[in-house]
Amino acid sequence: MALLEIVVTTVGGALSATVGVVVGGVLTRQAQDRHWLRDRQLTAYQDLLREYATFSMILRRAHLGRTGWDYDWGAWSAALMSASLVAPNAVAMEIDRFGEAVRRLLDVTAGVDTTTAPLSQDQFEEAMVAPARAQLALVNAMRRSVGRNQGPLSTWVGGAGGRPRHWRTKQV
Repeated sequence: MALLEIVVTTVGGALSATVGVVVGGVLTRQAQDRHWLRDRQLTAYQDLLREYATFSMILRRAHLGRTGWDYDWGAWSAALMSASLVAPNAVAMEIDRFGEAVRRLLDVTAGVDTTTAPLSQDQFEEAMVAPARAQLALVNAMRRSVGRNQGPLSTWVGGAGGRPRHWRTKQV
């Protein structure tokens, strides 16, 4: 009887330890995967927003300075695809809406000869309202996806956005 108790206790302890190691390994792996994905998301989100800020500032300078402009659209396309690759569905939907708002902005601003017939500052800023709103919705979706403690922003930051009067009064 004493030998049976020792064997049961020893086998039970070994099984418990083994189960604990396996469960701990699975949980650790899941946590590492979540951290890896979050890091990739942050990098992709930063790249996307950086590319947007870059080309919107290039466009703004060209229109207001009556100069030509050039931008590597491959970088923008790559940033969109990279962000979409790691984004959860809610963020991917906002990326799509943001991309559509940017496309409409480009329809208005990029087809204009900035050296002979540029948009005025007011026209350019008004054209930036829809992308600014889409950017704000996208940033808030990004913030929710990387941390539940991130509260929403109420105003956008960055880009070549418009003046507050366009932001507050125009519904685009």
